[in-house]
Amino acid sequence: MNKSFFEEREISCTDRTNAIIETLPYFVRDFFVAAELRTSPLTRLNYAYDLRVFFDFLGKKVFRGKSPESIELSDLDSLEASDIEYYLSYLSHYTINGKDERCTETGKARKLSTLRAFYKYLFNKNKIKANIPAKVEMPKIHEKEIIRLETNDKVDEIGDMLYVTQSGSGLTKRQMAFHNSLGLRDTAIITLFLGTGIRISELVGLNTDDFDFATNSFVVTRKGGNRAVLYFNDEVSSALQNYLEERENTLKDTPFADERAMFLSLHKKRISTRQVQELVKKYAKIVSPLKKITPHKLRSTFGTNLYRQTGDIYVVADCLGHKDVNTTKKHYAAMTEDIRKNAGRSLTLGKRDEKDGKY
Repeated sequence: MNKSFFEEREISCTDRTNAIIETLPYFVRDFFVAAELRTSPLTRLNYAYDLRVFFDFLGKKVFRGKSPESIELSDLDSLEASDIEYYLSYLSHYTINGKDERCTETGKARKLSTLRAFYKYLFNKNKIKANIPAKVEMPKIHEKEIIRLETNDKVDEIGDMLYVTQSGSGLTKRQMAFHNSLGLRDTAIITLFLGTGIRISELVGLNTDDFDFATNSFVVTRKGGNRAVLYFNDEVSSALQNYLEERENTLKDTPFADERAMFLSLHKKRISTRQVQELVKKYAKIVSPLKKITPHKLRSTFGTNLYRQTGDIYVVADCLGHKDVNTTKKHYAAMTEDIRKNAGRSLTLGKRDEKDGKY
């Protein structure tokens, strides 16, 4: 039986993780074995990337002359909080495997979280004396402006995005040649993003049998592998069915690799995340050239619109697949300002007599 997109992704993540572990100290493997019970393969791969950078740093800057795999537990025990702070500073601009890298505040926070989890495991197993990274403060993450498509009295960027995707207006001649073949697919993708707020990885992994047009619903594989049923409106349904009709006619009597995949590339293979990113960028650049609109920004657009229409942040969090409603507030919907406005306008200070205006 053919493996699903998500099964193949998990296998790929596991293989890459194991390859990195081979370049790290022997005691690192036990941490990953323990983490397998509570984390996804993608999370463990990110752990592996982070620890590779950390041990590379130790070999270059702290224990000069030592290779990452030769570092001992006693070396970790000899580190102080100042060494971890030095590491965070180092992450601003570093080189690994001959490639220059830079870490944002968010990236530094993630790498410190990985170190804390790693040290906590070793400390709980009595392999080291203290969890030194726990003594280091998390980098302060400055709030960034939430970028999304806007629809209000002055602009209708969402409508413009859908129009440009459907018509190809503003595309170059070369781009238009591709649009003639892929326009219905692109319209279905953009409409699905804007109408459901799914993640790019969730969209790429969709299969044709995940959809039920009798109920306008589909099954999506969320972060961590959980499956959820989401619903879409008639506009999304129409865009999807127009694409599927063309897809069926185009692929009739034509063998292709990813027969179940919902969205296909020009070469009749499952579309990649990179290809989805590029097609969103192509149309968004015409609609809003000053904004860097990505699939994730379309997700933000959906979250904001849903909140403004429902006024219920818990509904938004559920539809976006957020376990913590604070994530929804912080990253997807401009809710803080809206909540303040609504509170200020609806607050009653007391009972007032309608005749004389006095309380």
